[in-house]
Amino acid sequence: MLWQGNRALRRFSTGQVYFKNKLKVALIGQSLFGQEVYSHLCKEGHRVVGVFTVPDKDGKADPLALAAEKNGTPVFKFPRWRVKGKTIKEVAEAYRSVGAELNVLPFCTQFIPMDVIDSPKHGSIIYHPSVLPRHRGASAINWTLIMGDKKAGFSVFWADDGLDTGPILLQRSCDVEPNDTVDALYNRFLFPEGIKAMVEAVQLIADGKAPRIPQSEEAATYEGIQKKENAEISWDQSAEALHNWIRGHDKVPGAWTEINGQVVTFYGSSLLNSSIPPGEPLEIKGAKKPGLVTKSGLVLFGNDGKALMVRNLQFEGGKMIPASQYFSAGETSVVELTAEEVKVAETIKVIWAGILSNVPVIEDSTDFFKSGASSMDVVRLVEEIRQKCGGLQLQNEDVYMATKFEDFIQKVVRKLRGEDQEAELVVDYVSKEVNEMTVKMPYQCFINGQFTDADDGKTYDTINPTDGSTICKVSYASSVDVDKAVAAAKDAFENGEWGRMNARERGILMYRLADLLEENQEELATIEALDSGAVYTLALKTHIGMSVQTFRYFAGWCDKIQGSTIPINQARPNRNLTFTRKEPLGVCAIIIPWNYPLMMLAWKSAACLAAGNTLVLKPAQVTPLTALKFAELSVKAGFPKGVINIIPGSGSIAGQRLSEHPDIRKLGFTGSTLVGKQIMKSCAVSNLKKVSLELGGKSPLIIFSDCELDKAVRMGMGAVFFNKGENCIAAGRLFVEESIHDEFVTRVVEEIKKMKIGDPLDRSTDHGPQNHKAHLEKLLQYCEAGVKEGATLVYGGRQVQRPGFFMEPTVFTDVEDHMYLAKEESFGPIMVISKFQNGDIDGVLQRANNTEYGLASGVFTRDINKAMYVSEKLEAGTVFINTYNKTDVAAPFGGVKQSGFGKDLGMNMPYLSTAHHRIVRFMLHATLLYCFKGHFLHGSWIWAFKGTDFFQS
Repeated sequence: MLWQGNRALRRFSTGQVYFKNKLKVALIGQSLFGQEVYSHLCKEGHRVVGVFTVPDKDGKADPLALAAEKNGTPVFKFPRWRVKGKTIKEVAEAYRSVGAELNVLPFCTQFIPMDVIDSPKHGSIIYHPSVLPRHRGASAINWTLIMGDKKAGFSVFWADDGLDTGPILLQRSCDVEPNDTVDALYNRFLFPEGIKAMVEAVQLIADGKAPRIPQSEEAATYEGIQKKENAEISWDQSAEALHNWIRGHDKVPGAWTEINGQVVTFYGSSLLNSSIPPGEPLEIKGAKKPGLVTKSGLVLFGNDGKALMVRNLQFEGGKMIPASQYFSAGETSVVELTAEEVKVAETIKVIWAGILSNVPVIEDSTDFFKSGASSMDVVRLVEEIRQKCGGLQLQNEDVYMATKFEDFIQKVVRKLRGEDQEAELVVDYVSKEVNEMTVKMPYQCFINGQFTDADDGKTYDTINPTDGSTICKVSYASSVDVDKAVAAAKDAFENGEWGRMNARERGILMYRLADLLEENQEELATIEALDSGAVYTLALKTHIGMSVQTFRYFAGWCDKIQGSTIPINQARPNRNLTFTRKEPLGVCAIIIPWNYPLMMLAWKSAACLAAGNTLVLKPAQVTPLTALKFAELSVKAGFPKGVINIIPGSGSIAGQRLSEHPDIRKLGFTGSTLVGKQIMKSCAVSNLKKVSLELGGKSPLIIFSDCELDKAVRMGMGAVFFNKGENCIAAGRLFVEESIHDEFVTRVVEEIKKMKIGDPLDRSTDHGPQNHKAHLEKLLQYCEAGVKEGATLVYGGRQVQRPGFFMEPTVFTDVEDHMYLAKEESFGPIMVISKFQNGDIDGVLQRANNTEYGLASGVFTRDINKAMYVSEKLEAGTVFINTYNKTDVAAPFGGVKQSGFGKDLGMNMPYLSTAHHRIVRFMLHATLLYCFKGHFLHGSWIWAFKGTDFFQS
């Protein structure tokens, strides 16, 4: 209820603001935009006393008329308002009968006489989709794009007897993105913000606060309606100008050219910032350089040598096809329908009949759009088919590309049969019969959704550490391959489906990929055992199992990462609002180690993908195979081309090129401190890309005499020998209290003697081969250095006499602080034990912290106070208390000091944190909004406006 007593207003805490001044409004116009303005005006308490719209077309009422009739508002449908320059008397009388105080024209194609415009007390206001005085005329949005304007917007102005020349009431503007279309601008800004602005303008008039700002004639432009004959493409222009011309004419009337004597209209243009993909030349009349029909679309060239991509083509008869199918467009044959498909066709015919209610009978030749359907009907058609045809998911483009009923049914059937999908991924496997299964292993570079040989054709052998045999030859990526992969990732981020995908859809793809990893876990664990020497049972549980968990964890985070609002001094009374916005960085490079090939891939890539980035990943040279299998599964999961790229090869070539590539915005590396420093230097010198490093460790494990000794022995062995000692957080040095030292060593040796060393595919094996020959040799040299320095070799220290790269689990005691063994990481199955005096807690802490590394640490004691004191003093990223090696996807992981910086896993995902802050200002309802963009990815906000206050919904 509206309550006004002598303008003394009383506020009620209600959802609708009826306490303000309200007007009697006549709405003149049409379309969905008009309908929304009508609904919002009613919601805000204004009284719409009459709606004046166009007559029904083909038996279908305009959306504005439908909404008004449903609401009981008087509706008038005049075909015209005047004849021979004079207002039609009956029309004028009908208009005046409603007693409007203000005319609102949100979108109107009819000419409204000036006596009607000037009739109400407050006159008339009109919505115009440009920032006047620029682009007066009916095709303002089109010309905003055609002219390459960097800003778009709209004006609400007071109607006068000129053409879009009346005084300005209010204006809003937005940035024009490089690949915006008319639809994109309209849907993103002009439509939603235009509705709000029209309602705001009416309220300003009701409150007596509406300005009348005369339009300047400086920089004023007028452009007429573009017609088909005027939309021919002139080819002697830059690529950007061609792109602007095509996107400015998108949908209506359509920019066209002549190809092979036929008029062809172009739709879906985007600037091509990546390298030119291979394709088949296509001669175009007037173009100095042939176009290229590629897998992604038709590449066109400007006179500046730059390129653009067109996605869809339409021929003179109205048929639309993907541009990539130009040379195969005529090859599609008519498919015969099965009985089940006939039922689907009948269901779809009923849906068409419901939408095209003006068409007596839906025939094969019935054209959806020529029968009166609009863009909103396309949305309805797609949604009804999804609901009534077993979840069949069509795209809006499918309707535009098959407008006749017969063609549409053919397209639906092909989609049901899977024939309408992109060509199936071609994989040239190396197959092996092993572990009671056939293992299929891709071995080529994976770039832009395809497996391909290295550019120069080079390969290298990847070796099975169990027997030293060659598993297969793997593509050896060059710098050229890295550049191709980065270009593909950049294009996917900036122009591809991935960049337009919402967070929840990303999560669905990641869940699907996690399911595929789980479904193929036995094959993946077998490949991991073959390529890295991991014990199969451990690979199944940890290498693969935690990879599955990681992707599921981060899939759940995709749509839950949010920015935050910041209370600032100017929040009141000036109504300033500041908030952070989280956004993806772009192309990220990931370089992973050889000890956990798939798990390290998952730890870094899952967070990267969850945030919306694309990636180029280089697996360790000696363990590339599970990463390439992962690439194959990512295609099956539905990840778009270019989002994931895998380039096997060396660190000196592929890794170095990644670290210095100017288009990479973030590099994540796990490996040695020495290489990490070089990567950090290259990243800084090249383009100051962000870096996260998980580097070497010399993790101390302190075992006090009051511990549970059986548990300390068992877990202490796991801390060293887990995964053959090839474990970044392995206990590099054990400090054992003097009173239990000898017993601890005796028990450890007894347990080592029970360990079975052998084939990692044998389910009873405890200890497999070291990852590769060079590493085994390094470990043997490490042991020799320990003996030379005077440490006591209690057990092991030798290579196992059998084929492959096996080493005995090794124990050293009497290791002094100055020794090589006490300072350097072995990264192998070598237990380094030092004794400390009974009760000397601070002394052992000083010795434990006397290292440049700080990845992990541990303490065993029954005394909780001692445990907490020690954990506080240990300088490490992780402290384990009475346990070890317990990692979880929800807990952040990373080191301090020369063990690196940045964290993997956990809810904060700092691996994706951005470093920059951009300020975005929004002026809405006279409220200034500052947006500081930063920290790791875009959030999304929906704002509800009640009066002049902001509420986050």
